[in-house]
Amino acid sequence: MEPSPGEQPFADFDAFEASTWERQAAGYDGFFPAMTAQAAGPLLDAAAVGPGARLLDLATGPGVVARAAVARGAHVVGLDVAEAMLAIARVRCPPLGLCRADGHHLPFAAGSFDAVTANFAVLHMGRPDDAAAEAAWALVPGGTLAVTVWGHPEEVAIFDAFQRALAACEAPPTAGVPEGPPFFRYSDEAALTGLLEGAGLAEVSVTTLAFTHEAADAEQVWQALVHGTVRTAALVASQGDRLRQAVHDAFVSELEAHRRGGRLALAAAVRMGTGRAQGRPVEG
Repeated sequence: MEPSPGEQPFADFDAFEASTWERQAAGYDGFFPAMTAQAAGPLLDAAAVGPGARLLDLATGPGVVARAAVARGAHVVGLDVAEAMLAIARVRCPPLGLCRADGHHLPFAAGSFDAVTANFAVLHMGRPDDAAAEAAWALVPGGTLAVTVWGHPEEVAIFDAFQRALAACEAPPTAGVPEGPPFFRYSDEAALTGLLEGAGLAEVSVTTLAFTHEAADAEQVWQALVHGTVRTAALVASQGDRLRQAVHDAFVSELEAHRRGGRLALAAAVRMGTGRAQGRPVEG
């Protein structure tokens, strides 16, 4: 769909996300795909992605969900705003179709896809409502949009530990980050339901996935946050050296409480929302 004219809210935030991912792609790829991949199978199941399905994977990143869909025999387009992410996906899965574009303004005709997936994508968009509406537009009637977001911070060990570390050190929680939508807004089931219903989708449902992700040690996780995220990395970088070290030490201490048998066992909860595209009125 064509973007509407006029100033867009959170434009600085969207530009910040896009430019930062160009620098952070390699750091993200070194840790987070193994974690987010645990939601890929349920997401594709919810979207009924099988052989021959036409799938659009929004904010595909290094292509975790897209590759899993290709393995199912689907015809997949992975879309991302960062060329650095697409470069990784291109190497990992050569058969994958890739498109560099903004998820707020999809360069596809109405009804181009049987399913659209967005694995943690809306967390990185300044206008999630617009992105959901675009995804719904791109679906055939009866097609499914399936999205995931993280649960509340206390449900995700990494985020819980980081927020506790910030509080313990009295670090400012938004330093260095342009204003954007609250990161955990859609952790609330009603909010995620509203996002999908607001896009005109029917049969909306929200479920919670729970899993445990193992990590070697807390330092590995800290480095992933610093070199493989956007908002969190900017927040850490904006602190002075002494406060940054204090947050690091507090974070490491918090994560050590999750050590099990020589490794960290990091619990995570994920909200998964799905909705089905309705038929469009005939234009006369």
